[in-house]
Amino acid sequence: MFSKSRINEPGPKTASEQPERPKLAEKGITRPAGAGSGPGAGDSPVVAPRAKVSPSIISADLTISGNLRTTGDIQVEGQVEGDIRAHLLTVGESATIRGEVLGDDVIVHGRVVGKVRGLKVRLTSTAQVEGDIIHKTIAIESGAHFEGSVQRQDDPLGAGVKTAAAAPRTAHRPTPKTAAPAKVAGDKA
Repeated sequence: MFSKSRINEPGPKTASEQPERPKLAEKGITRPAGAGSGPGAGDSPVVAPRAKVSPSIISADLTISGNLRTTGDIQVEGQVEGDIRAHLLTVGESATIRGEVLGDDVIVHGRVVGKVRGLKVRLTSTAQVEGDIIHKTIAIESGAHFEGSVQRQDDPLGAGVKTAAAAPRTAHRPTPKTAAPAKVAGDKA
């Protein structure tokens, strides 16, 4: 039931007697690319996993004219005149955006004048949206003000984006020449 304490026992003295260290991969820690396990590998720095990055915040006293694009998160409390593309976009109650809003998750507490496209779109009770919404899933709370159309698409982020590779290709085929009807034996022509 109880085990003997090892506090008073002498520790290992040789390399072969060293206690086994926990594997770094089990702790989510990795070595940089090119850092092997050979001699000198213990000298290379260990890279810890990335912590969650806080969103970029556009404060209430800030006005931006131009487009914003990030793979991270943006929280807008001020004024933006231009398009915004982000992973998670939160439009604060005091915010006004005049332009297209595009993101995986779009949460609107404030005002958007323009198209909203997102995988998940949520209009809270204080939201004011004047424009079309293209979404995969949508939630509109009671009290939200919305003027425009709503369209569900499986890929709302790709909607409206046309590339040469995505355009259907039609091969030019010569029109077949019409041949005279074949005569069947026994037909009198």
